[in-house]
Amino acid sequence: MRLPRPYTLRARLTAGLVVLLAVSCAAVGVAAVVELNGFLTGRLDQQLRETGVRFPASLEHGGARPSDHDGDEDGDGDTRRQTVGTFGARVVGDTVTNAAVVGSTPGAGARTVPLGAADERTLAAVPADGKGHTVHLAALDDYRVMAVRGRDGDVLVTGLPTEPVEATVHRLELVAAIVFGAALAVAGFAGALWVRWSLRPLSRVAATATRVSRLPLSSGEVELWPRAPEADPRSEVGRVADAFNTMLGHVEGALTKRHASEERLRSFAADASHELRTPVASIRGHAELALLHPGPVPRKVVRALERIEAEASRMGEMVDDLLLLARLDAGRPLERLPVDLTRLVLDAVTDAQAAGPGHRWTLELSEEPVTVPGDAHRLHQVLANLLANARLHTPAGSTITLSLERVDRTAVLKVHDDGPGVAPDVRPRVFERFSHGDRRRAEGVESGTGTGLGLSIVAAVAEAHGGSVDLDSRPGSTTFTVRIPADAE
Repeated sequence: MRLPRPYTLRARLTAGLVVLLAVSCAAVGVAAVVELNGFLTGRLDQQLRETGVRFPASLEHGGARPSDHDGDEDGDGDTRRQTVGTFGARVVGDTVTNAAVVGSTPGAGARTVPLGAADERTLAAVPADGKGHTVHLAALDDYRVMAVRGRDGDVLVTGLPTEPVEATVHRLELVAAIVFGAALAVAGFAGALWVRWSLRPLSRVAATATRVSRLPLSSGEVELWPRAPEADPRSEVGRVADAFNTMLGHVEGALTKRHASEERLRSFAADASHELRTPVASIRGHAELALLHPGPVPRKVVRALERIEAEASRMGEMVDDLLLLARLDAGRPLERLPVDLTRLVLDAVTDAQAAGPGHRWTLELSEEPVTVPGDAHRLHQVLANLLANARLHTPAGSTITLSLERVDRTAVLKVHDDGPGVAPDVRPRVFERFSHGDRRRAEGVESGTGTGLGLSIVAAVAEAHGGSVDLDSRPGSTTFTVRIPADAE
């Protein structure tokens, strides 16, 4: 099972504090248990040395029963002077000839212990060095034994049970676990509160950064009003807060200058477009008037006047597009009336078929009409620009498909063609103003020039309606997708 990973700084600090405290408690507990176990074992060894071999020595004489020596006043077999549970054994070679243990109550005498083969091998393996060794006897339990050489060349083994030592050590382990566990719980709770209180300034800085990150900074007037609360400049958090506030000030100044520059440029474009409309219309009118002259006019002059009229018309369209973009940039609201987008699609495809009879035009419409709130004239301009873009950038014979459907609460409009696609270096800036693709990238593609504002108007109008436009292009498949919020059912 994988433990959850702490992600916040507060959680990591608290977890680190608890882990360090747990390691410290474990080290103290282990050291205490090991030291107590060693101390008590040493006491057992000392007790064994003080007891000596009086009890096993009483088993050395002729195999007498241990109870026969209970009244021996010389102490050889006096069990009344032995600790309850004292074990004695006489080993000759690899054979245990006698083994007995002092009764469970004082004065109860000793009882013979029936040892198995494994116990005899264990006792025979105890070195006769006069030092304590811990062994496990199946007939009894764990014992601390000491062996010495007897007078007859045999080995006398004396032992005391380790159960009191183990019970004391286990009790210490239980107490340490309870105390250290409670200490860890209290320390973890108190540490979490302390870390939370210590990191409050940093939390306020993070909250301020989150609010700033949600502000729209891409365009328009921006005011970075949130600032991190002041903190002690001598602390790390205080220095971070001060640096963050300074950075916000610099960013706000840069955004203010950018907005002022955009406003000046937008105002210039709007004013220039507005002022150019009159002279462009005048030039076009004079050209049309000159072409209506009843007298003979040289062919070259007629051709020049026709070119003047055509370029004046093109310039007028460009001025109108620039004026539209300037108004959209300025945030001027569009109409918000119910628009039957299905009817607009039908009209736009009909116009496109007349302008591009060499292309194959197909429609994919939903059974129910799709209605959106918006400006019908501007939405028709979006359709016309997308279809004109597909016609101009694909060779004759290409198939252009216009589909419209409603997905949830959004109208999804797609213009797909099987032409050569948009060049990779053009895709990132295809919706920028005055962005031109290479119209001669495939044989048969129309070579006329445009203003480079068509797709930028599509993006601006879609955005003004609360929608978006995307491009997915590769050789043989190019799709422009426009999404516009639709009316509620």
